[in-house]
Amino acid sequence: MIRTNLIVAAGLTAAMAVPAFAGGVTETAVEPVTIVAAAPIGTDWTGPSVGVQLGYGDVSTSGPALDGDGVLLGLRAYYDYDFGDFIVGGGLQYDTADIDIGGVTTLDAVTRVGLRAGVDLGRNWIYGTAGWAMAQTSNPAVGDSNGYFAGLGYEVMLTDNVSLGAELLYHNFDDFTLGTLEADATTASVSVNFRF
Repeated sequence: MIRTNLIVAAGLTAAMAVPAFAGGVTETAVEPVTIVAAAPIGTDWTGPSVGVQLGYGDVSTSGPALDGDGVLLGLRAYYDYDFGDFIVGGGLQYDTADIDIGGVTTLDAVTRVGLRAGVDLGRNWIYGTAGWAMAQTSNPAVGDSNGYFAGLGYEVMLTDNVSLGAELLYHNFDDFTLGTLEADATTASVSVNFRF
């Protein structure tokens, strides 16, 4: 009887000890949680872009005094470099037009080659721009003219590859075949640009 009690006691002790070994004497280590702060979203304006633009031009001349206004439609291509807080670029614009200038001639096109530079505001960019410009007219007696342009612009990134822009430009042309003619033109335009 004593022997049976010892066997039962030994069996109970073993049965109670099994969970201690099965669960393990040591606690399971908890892996540390790493918290990563999201980086602020920035925009890199570096690279080429091409776009289309729609604008309005107001032209006035001196000697003889003529004026006219109308719509411009054009293409543009630029390459810009983003230095972080500052962006510099250069490019080409070509606008077609059909602006009657006092019944003497028609402004057919404006070509611009210039530089632009301004402040990088993340997805926004405000810049100044200037360069060479050429006005083409329909009257051979008036001719075409070289000149310059200067103005302000703004672009905002709509997506990683598409931006919307606006420019206000002043132009001066004083190199027409008709030697006494000098023209000033102000244009305002909006553009959609595709960046690569």
